[in-house]
Amino acid sequence: MGQHVQRAYSRAVGLGVLVLTLMLAGCAGNGGAGSGIAVEGTDGADSRAQPAEVRLQLKWVPQAQFAGYFVALDKGYYEEEGLQVEILPGGPDIVPEQQVASGAADIGVDWVASLLAHQEQEMPLVQIAQIFQKSGLVLVAKKDSGIDSPVGLKGKKVGNWMGGNEFEVLALFDKYQLDPAKDLEFAKQGFTMDQFISGELDAASAMTYNEYQVVLEQGVSADELIVIDMNDEGVAMLEDNLFANGDWLEGNKETAAKFVRASLKGWKDAIDNPEEAVDIVMKQAEQGSTSREHQLKMMEEVAKLILPNGMDAARMGQIDDAMFKQTADIAHQFGVIKQPADLEKAYTHEIMELASKP
Repeated sequence: MGQHVQRAYSRAVGLGVLVLTLMLAGCAGNGGAGSGIAVEGTDGADSRAQPAEVRLQLKWVPQAQFAGYFVALDKGYYEEEGLQVEILPGGPDIVPEQQVASGAADIGVDWVASLLAHQEQEMPLVQIAQIFQKSGLVLVAKKDSGIDSPVGLKGKKVGNWMGGNEFEVLALFDKYQLDPAKDLEFAKQGFTMDQFISGELDAASAMTYNEYQVVLEQGVSADELIVIDMNDEGVAMLEDNLFANGDWLEGNKETAAKFVRASLKGWKDAIDNPEEAVDIVMKQAEQGSTSREHQLKMMEEVAKLILPNGMDAARMGQIDDAMFKQTADIAHQFGVIKQPADLEKAYTHEIMELASKP
């Protein structure tokens, strides 16, 4: 080492020792408090703490049915709660319960009947919030078909997508003592409304926020239709809910509560300002797969299911014990589940209670 380099090295070492000595003296003088040094690995707050990661698995592709989550993400509500949220799109080959049970996602969105069926398969799943308070499923028929009530379905061809979507309709038949194997033709319905428009089906299943709007968009007037609402008939089953992997939930209750709180804030914004919500959704929707007009109508109809007329907005996301039991009873009646649901294990109010705290 050259002499001038050695002197410079010695000065640097000396300066480093002096700085270290002063820092240690400062810490000793005040017990470490107020030193301005973030100490990790303690119970104290750390401004550099990493956000908690949450993966949300949707039931279907991005659309206004899930607007609240996209709004919460876009407006930074998850970030404000200290969360880093990834929204995973669904599709025909994706089962949210399987994704959450396997650990590929932490929280999922699906219908309650589907959740009950997967719980019976001993998947470690528990419902933590109920987003849709009412069912969006209806049967639609043209008035000139002669159908003017559920009784009028006798002798007619009635469609449903099947695959787990038919149980409310079966409960409706049961209520009016209609045997779907003898009293009418219960047929598998495609995912478009073409069979209904063409007259191949006398009555078709439709979601108020989707297929019913498609019928109107294709030129059929609401005045030409009879609508049989599952809620009015007392055979409604709960639909979009939030559920979590129970094993993950055990160690992440606060994280789950923060997620629910931010999501509900997003839903409130979406309901109050549907135009803005749809603009956010359209940024996520597959190009050319839908129109802004269709998504706006979907948003308006979804809002009616999340916050029905007369319901206090403070109750958004709450699980209604009676409605959950009705859903579980219908699921058991028609073989969705072989044994009555264990309501003590199927859902919990704890996360909503935590989320309601400021």
